[in-house]
Amino acid sequence: MVSLPSRPVKLKGPVLTQSPDFLAPSRRLTDAAVFTMLEAARAEALRIGQPQCIVIVDASVVELASLRMLGAKVLSLRSARAKAMTAASTGRPSTAVAEAVREQIALATEGAMTGLPGGLPILFDGAILGGIGVGSGSGAQDVEVARAALAAIGADPVS
Repeated sequence: MVSLPSRPVKLKGPVLTQSPDFLAPSRRLTDAAVFTMLEAARAEALRIGQPQCIVIVDASVVELASLRMLGAKVLSLRSARAKAMTAASTGRPSTAVAEAVREQIALATEGAMTGLPGGLPILFDGAILGGIGVGSGSGAQDVEVARAALAAIGADPVS
């Protein structure tokens, strides 16, 4: 067990502020990107006539935004969140979870991961910035709405 000092420790000598061993570059979604994605997803859902639940998470699967459109199924908000978290944590569409382990992964993560269609990673130049999950329509409709959100911010296309 590591024991931490109970009071601040004054360091002697210069403090290294840019050591490559301690810092990693990071890119994050801006508020503008999140709102643009939500509006694009909402517009596509309206266009296809299917109210949706939409959840956007960052790369650490922290929820940045969610929307349950009027008429969307209430419990689809849960599945949309799981789809977004799955895509962000794996960097792949939620459907990439192998069929053979879907039930076990869902149980092990208390429903935080799923193999349902509608979860896509948010990628820029191959780097995972987050995930979007959409639910309440058919699997194809959910994916279509998620793709519209990615296209609206110029994210990498996901196959």
